[in-house]
Amino acid sequence: MNLRRTATISGWLWIATFVTSIPAYFIFYAPMRSNPGLITGSGADPTFSIGVGAILELLLIIANVGTAVAFYPILKRQSEAGALGYVGARIMECTFIAIGIIAALTFTFMRQSGMGTKELGNVFMAIYDRAFLVGPGFFAGFDSGLLLGWLLWRSRLVPRSMAILGLVGGPLIMASGMAIMLGLIPRGGAVQGLSTIPEFVWELSLGIYLVVKGFRPSPITAGLESRP
Repeated sequence: MNLRRTATISGWLWIATFVTSIPAYFIFYAPMRSNPGLITGSGADPTFSIGVGAILELLLIIANVGTAVAFYPILKRQSEAGALGYVGARIMECTFIAIGIIAALTFTFMRQSGMGTKELGNVFMAIYDRAFLVGPGFFAGFDSGLLLGWLLWRSRLVPRSMAILGLVGGPLIMASGMAIMLGLIPRGGAVQGLSTIPEFVWELSLGIYLVVKGFRPSPITAGLESRP
């Protein structure tokens, strides 16, 4: 195994999750999120914009799964159960992202077919929003934060001070997600926004570190071939 190349590929996949997810949510899904009544056929047609967002999120799913698969052969030497759990949890996160994609594409389909009503627009928007809450709003904290943070903290493949961000940020995202489910805090409020910062910094810094530095020397990589 070429550890440097594996680290570089993993890093770029992490960066790809930001490049795909942020524009999809804040730009291309914005018409549907801000005005579910567009499903009725009134106003500007959001089909192209939502379609671009859906494609970006499909690429996000590929990148998400890639981050887990690329890590698995190395992390299983630290904890096979933990590494397998990370892969499984990452796939579950992607499942809810896919549910959101289907809700968004159904939104545009109902508009094009002329069968959309404002009530249906609100329903599909609610499905997208709740799928996002359970996927990136909860499972991301469990898989990328808690599980991966623990595995990398134990293995020392990255600086432990960096891995602590995941160990802190993951539970914060999970807690804020559950608080929203219980109606204790509003969706998209200041509390949720603040709780995502450590996880955001953790995932972005991990991607950049792996591209620039690669894996640190670790006992679990002993015996694995590593060439420049």
